[in-house]
Amino acid sequence: MTASNTAPDHLQLDRVRRAVLAMPMARTLGLAFRVLEPGRAEIEMPIAEAFTFRPGQLQASAVFAAADFAAVSAAGSLLAPGWINSTIDATLKLVAPARGQRLIARGRVVHPAGLLTVCAAEVYAEEDGRETLCATLLGTARNHDTAARAA
Repeated sequence: MTASNTAPDHLQLDRVRRAVLAMPMARTLGLAFRVLEPGRAEIEMPIAEAFTFRPGQLQASAVFAAADFAAVSAAGSLLAPGWINSTIDATLKLVAPARGQRLIARGRVVHPAGLLTVCAAEVYAEEDGRETLCATLLGTARNHDTAARAA
């Protein structure tokens, strides 16, 4: 069995959704999935004053978190049953201030593989219905076989 599964079922997508939304950090940030399908995830996050460094503008770590969750969720959507993943490397590039009512992080798989999956995300700040690209992320997720870890 390998980490890559050519046709993930709806159960795997549900496992990814439940695992992410069960994380205290995801709940604290108010994350919600807008889309989760094989190789792709779109996550929404309200811009909350608690995560800003000046009124109405998100601090970079909150932007990073949204991007990371979206990219690694997209990677997780391609895993075979019994596999999980975690971030081992990511680089965020901020290109504009994250201002508005919410962030929309669109994650995608760049290259799936057995042990490592390269993934990416674009993050948009939505203000009054208009989206502005505010960051990009390139990351690597490590795929873990839960059965092998238990042995």
